[in-house]
Amino acid sequence: MFNLKAEFYLKIIFLFSLVALISAYFIEHVLGHQPCNLCLIERIPYGLSIILIIIIFVFKKSEKFIILLLILTSVFSLSISIYHYGIEQGFFQESAVCNVKNFTENIEKEDLLKQLNERIISCKDVTFRIFGLSLTSINILISLLFISILSKVFIIYEKNRY
Repeated sequence: MFNLKAEFYLKIIFLFSLVALISAYFIEHVLGHQPCNLCLIERIPYGLSIILIIIIFVFKKSEKFIILLLILTSVFSLSISIYHYGIEQGFFQESAVCNVKNFTENIEKEDLLKQLNERIISCKDVTFRIFGLSLTSINILISLLFISILSKVFIIYEKNRY
């Protein structure tokens, strides 16, 4: 019971997510703007959205449940972005997440000394803007857009249930 209107909205979110990830990697690797740790975390919901939407289109089962997961993913994205924006604006102090270089490795003393000499990108420093907006503030707007679109898609599935 797949709805064409819902399918259109999901394709829009898929394309937005794909463009957002490609843009982030372009800005990082081609333009040379290094992301902070929160910027890297903000990419995760876009990747999850792409995966979840592919699951909807391939398996065509549990669409409503996956839509709920997409809404939760967007709420997570919004929360992280608001927190990051608060750090950029000085409303919040930087947390340990902003200063950790690598979460997974055991760090030896030589590596720690090397990391201290490297420049760590601060979560409060905005190194790239589009139309005067930081990527974090743009991410807030996109997350709000996703939440509203996905809520509409969820309502479409609710109406088709009966």
